[in-house]
Amino acid sequence: MTVACWIFEFSNKWGGNGPLLIGEAMALTKNQIVSKVNGLGFTKKKSAEIIESLLELIKGTLENGDDVLISGFGKFCVKKKNQRRGRNPATGEDLILRERRIVTFKCSGRLRERINGKG
Repeated sequence: MTVACWIFEFSNKWGGNGPLLIGEAMALTKNQIVSKVNGLGFTKKKSAEIIESLLELIKGTLENGDDVLISGFGKFCVKKKNQRRGRNPATGEDLILRERRIVTFKCSGRLRERINGKG
C-alpha cells in the first residue's frame, strides 16, 4: 500500500472512522482530497472551498516566511538559500544563481513510523 493511501485521518467528531483510503496512486491530487471531504457529508462545492481555504492559508503563511507545523504530519519550513555559482548542465556555461527562499518538508516521527510500517 502506498503512502498516498493513508493521508487523512478524521476524528469521530468530524464524522470520520479512521484512515480514508484513496487507492493505489502515484500522487494524491487536490481533486481526490476534495472527493474524500465530500464523502464526509459536505457538498462538493463546500468541500472544494474547505480544501482551497486550507491550501491558501498554508501558502500565505509560507509566503510570509513562517513555518507550518501540522501535528502528527510534519513541518513545512521556509529556508533561505544564498547566492552561489552554478553551471548550466546543457551548455556548461558558468552562471550566478540568485538568492532565493525554498520550502522544505520534514515529516513527523508518527508519520515516519506509519510509512515504515511501525505505527
